[in-house]
Amino acid sequence: MKPFGAVPIMAETGQRPVYTCSEWEIDLARRELRSLGDVVPLGGRAFEILAELVQAEGDLVTKNDLVERVWRGVFVEESALRVHIAAIRRALGSGRDMLATEVGRGYRLQGTWQIRQMNAPLQSVASEQLRSTNIPSASFDLIGRATAIAHLWELLSAYRVVSLVGPGGIGKTALVLEAARKPPPGFAADRLMVELASLSNPKMVCSAVAGVLGVKLEGEDISPGAVARAIGARQLLLIIDNCEHVVEAVAQLADAIVSRCPGTTIVATSREALRIDGEHVYRVPPLGVPPESRLGCGGAFAYTAVELFVTRARALGSNFALDEENLEAVASICRRLDGIPLAIEFAAARTVMLSPAKIAVLLDDRFKFLTTGRRTALPRQQTLRATLDWSYDLLPEVEARILRPLGVFAGEFSLEAAIAVAGEDMSEVTRRLANLVAKSLVLVDIGGDHAHYRLLDTTRAYALEKLRSRGELAGAAQRLAEYYRGFFARTEADSEQPQSEWLTFYGRHIDNVRSSLDWALSPAGDAQIGAALTVAAVPLWMQLSLFAECRERTDLALARLEGSAANAPQLRMQLLAARGWSLMHGIGRAGEAGLAWAETLGLAEQLGDDDYLLRSLWGLCIDRFNNGEFRKALGLARRFADIVAGSRNSVDRMMAERLLATSMHYLGDQRLARRHIDRALARLYDLTTKPQVFRSRFDLRASAYCVQARILWLLGCVDQALSVVDRNLEEGRTSGHALTFCSLLGEDACPVAFFAGDLTLAERYYAMLIEQTERHPVRLWNVWARAFRGMVMARGGDLEGGLSLLRKALGMAGEARFLPRFLLPLGELAACLGEAGEVSQGLATAEEALALCEAREEGWYVAELWRIKGELLLRSGAHHSVAAAEQAFDQALVVARGQGALFWELRTTISLARLRIGQGRSAEAWHILDSVYGKFTEGFEISDLRRARTMMAQLSAW
Repeated sequence: MKPFGAVPIMAETGQRPVYTCSEWEIDLARRELRSLGDVVPLGGRAFEILAELVQAEGDLVTKNDLVERVWRGVFVEESALRVHIAAIRRALGSGRDMLATEVGRGYRLQGTWQIRQMNAPLQSVASEQLRSTNIPSASFDLIGRATAIAHLWELLSAYRVVSLVGPGGIGKTALVLEAARKPPPGFAADRLMVELASLSNPKMVCSAVAGVLGVKLEGEDISPGAVARAIGARQLLLIIDNCEHVVEAVAQLADAIVSRCPGTTIVATSREALRIDGEHVYRVPPLGVPPESRLGCGGAFAYTAVELFVTRARALGSNFALDEENLEAVASICRRLDGIPLAIEFAAARTVMLSPAKIAVLLDDRFKFLTTGRRTALPRQQTLRATLDWSYDLLPEVEARILRPLGVFAGEFSLEAAIAVAGEDMSEVTRRLANLVAKSLVLVDIGGDHAHYRLLDTTRAYALEKLRSRGELAGAAQRLAEYYRGFFARTEADSEQPQSEWLTFYGRHIDNVRSSLDWALSPAGDAQIGAALTVAAVPLWMQLSLFAECRERTDLALARLEGSAANAPQLRMQLLAARGWSLMHGIGRAGEAGLAWAETLGLAEQLGDDDYLLRSLWGLCIDRFNNGEFRKALGLARRFADIVAGSRNSVDRMMAERLLATSMHYLGDQRLARRHIDRALARLYDLTTKPQVFRSRFDLRASAYCVQARILWLLGCVDQALSVVDRNLEEGRTSGHALTFCSLLGEDACPVAFFAGDLTLAERYYAMLIEQTERHPVRLWNVWARAFRGMVMARGGDLEGGLSLLRKALGMAGEARFLPRFLLPLGELAACLGEAGEVSQGLATAEEALALCEAREEGWYVAELWRIKGELLLRSGAHHSVAAAEQAFDQALVVARGQGALFWELRTTISLARLRIGQGRSAEAWHILDSVYGKFTEGFEISDLRRARTMMAQLSAW
């Protein structure tokens, strides 16, 4: 074939230069590479590169020069050049060393090359442009394929056989026809297309090709060899369309043509490759579809699938508004149709009668709904069902039998899963699955350690329909559920795996778990399998922070579980533990968690299950924290510690120290809290293998660090606390666990930044927390983050806006506003109300919080609440009382000093010093500040220490 590009031709004289070296000849005019007189096939671009190198007479030709001369101003990646260099080396065979590479610079053609002129006449350039073609004119614009067309022509310049492969409706034929209509400059060859869709007999393939070529072959001479002889040296681009049903005959013909016809290049469209030497397989990609996230009107049109849908809909007379609601529906349609052009065109045709939102709903019955194809299209392209029937009917029965059960997979699946669900011999499934991949009915991702397979959504729906119609659905669904029950049973053993790796491995199966549970917990399913699978999948929901889903699934499994089953008590215990954990993170449901954990504890004691005994004690302890029962929480923590005291399990002993540290922190003993948290961290560092996931599905390292920063901060170890926050957030980001990261942000990072007076950092942290909680359904932390945002806004000067947001967020929290984490926003609400002139309401809020803390023995924030109350009492109005304010400050100092909370002592001292200054007692104010300031050994740049330092300097000057 004489592809595009230009090498000098001496057409006027009939002379043509031929470069020779040993057995090799490079004929520039005929664009031929010959070895001992025989033509060696070489693509067009590759020949141009070879021509440039031979004409350089052994000199180096740089990469940039080659690209500029061969592609003439068109930007291409360096990889394109490497493709053609590799093609030249393949063509040179044993002489491949003649093409030398200078790394990073370019190439040179070695050897002694001589030029001789040959007198054989050439066709004139004008005659070469008069090429025959039967490519039909376009009846519609091809949308979204410009890049694919350019890539196809690049492949055609490097390879003699290019197969366009892909599922039905992906647009293989449309792509190759559009490419053939618009050849690159300099292209000079016949362009002929042979359509094989209507051919039923493979023996007729040669006749069909011969007919298009205008060659008459008689009788037994209708063979691949005869067709190849008839083509001879003709410059030809031969398109063989729709080969899948006669693929073996096409492969034989193509092999004969490329081996005997140096001027011919073949493009085949098929649902599977020809599998012949020299073939390059190009899997035609789907059109680009938008992601799940909302993009707005302009963002949606950046995706070619949406562009196709809207263009086709408009061409048919649809006039739906291009607003955000409709475009979101269109984006959803394109995603569910996997970006397949034919299916998208079917859906677009329905917009004449229905809105995009209605079409999206009706896609569940897509084979009845998507039936409006072009009247001029092939019969198999006029309905979506007919398109898939064509592929399915071509399958051998054993492959159809394996394809059908694959329809129960809602997402990706492994070879192991496919074998389990198919219920066939392993070797048979492995071989047949490879065939289904080759035929574009199954997609495969071979990245990573293991291959992962999936069906396009439309193919899945078709397989599922076939499965249901043959009465095979129940069996396949049961095998799927049983497989995943066993698959997820090993998640506990994999807890030493880093969380990001754990999530990557197990997270990709969540859609299949959901599909399995939908069947197993339905009236037609198997409740025992469903309960066991629910238990096995709990770690996945916990790691993905899908608490509501976990709760709903466990509730359903508990309702369906039969008490008479042999393992019912154990399954009930496991399900109740999962329910208890998930309830802790739901607004308005935390009160139910304790009941679930209490029943779990009873069953664990009854069954003698030490593992679930510890889980339930942990859960009950956290539940007591959440309900403000800190003494009870301490009792549970001590029981947990007593049980694991003699254990060799360092993780359990570390978690006991963590529970004790948290209990002491909330009760207000910060010194003892630090001793326990230091022991917890020491045990963590001593672990030779550091598990990443505790049995509660909470990140182990983060669980140990979670309250450390706050303990350190209250003790006055400010720089240490800030360092812990930085380390925690770095580990939290890499953990991949949303709840862990939210807890680190909410428990440590946000409060510490706020206490430090670094409002810029506080804004960054709450923005991170809001982003995390909007991406993952961790609603309690989302509400807390909004309350915290109000605090920061108010402290930053927007008192009205901050107070409004703070009130609204605490209202959204409902009863959850009495959780320990909401005590800080409650205290700030009281302070903000005072600044806004609502002193009575502020005092009522502070009194309410103090009463709550006294009733619950929650001591960690009490000193600050007394200080806030004192500040409120100093404000003008009916409640103004200097004496009462002094008493509040004195009480704050007593509490802070008793707890070792140096930071609260500092804040109260600043408030008291201001009062003394106002009373004209400056010396006393200085001594009060100095006595506390001198206790600090670090953190002197935080706002409170700077404020104290400034006040002391001013007092000294007086």
